[in-house]
Amino acid sequence: AGIRLGDCEMTTFSNGEIQINVKESVRGKNVFIIQTGSGPSMNNALMEMLILSYACKTASAARIIAVMPYLPYSRQSRMRKRSSIACKLVAQMMKRSGVGHLITMDLHQKEIQGFFDFPVDNLRASPFLVQYIRDNIPDYRNAVVVARHPGAARRATTYAERLNLAIAVVHGDYRYEEKEHEKDGRDSPPPSASLSPTCPTAPSPFQSPKDLPSVNESAFTYSSEFRHFSLVVWHPRSSIYIIDLKFIFNFSVIFLI
Repeated sequence: AGIRLGDCEMTTFSNGEIQINVKESVRGKNVFIIQTGSGPSMNNALMEMLILSYACKTASAARIIAVMPYLPYSRQSRMRKRSSIACKLVAQMMKRSGVGHLITMDLHQKEIQGFFDFPVDNLRASPFLVQYIRDNIPDYRNAVVVARHPGAARRATTYAERLNLAIAVVHGDYRYEEKEHEKDGRDSPPPSASLSPTCPTAPSPFQSPKDLPSVNESAFTYSSEFRHFSLVVWHPRSSIYIIDLKFIFNFSVIFLI
């Protein structure tokens, strides 16, 4: 029969404030709060979870377990320029609201678990995705796993090893975006917006990363601007190969990680 859902009522006022009323006794009980944490209203979802957790805490619940497949602000897990580590703030807010255990999936960085002062279960979705590929894609062996940027190479490698497939890494401007995040906002000497005269598409030593194309844009759109553009493809049990960009389209299936 399973466990029925608890009875609670949420009201949103005209000014956007949220009020939650728990309509049954939770005294001495273990409460599981399930919140996806994603979507366009991520901030509202986070506040709903925090207010509901605090309501259960003041109602003398024995234990509060938050189940969030996606942890909001998990990508803001390190200092960039003069910003803040917002993920640490979320961890402190969850602790203050009464959460004593967090169950989530595929954290952006495993080190995020150290932000929390209570146990965190970081579940992995890769076993289910790998099994789905094996069961539902008949010709998956004639495929290649593609990492959209070098930062995703490690995750793509884990999928390639489990499926015994080749792997490709698209090299774009990702390294420049990483350098931008590592800066603290102080440049010496000041950056120049001009491009190198010898190569119009290559950045000069003092070019600001803001002038470079966004990493979110596909690297394939910039292939015509480079004189030589290739992909590095290797197999877990074979040698490394340098292949031309058009060769990748000979594969029947491409898994983009």
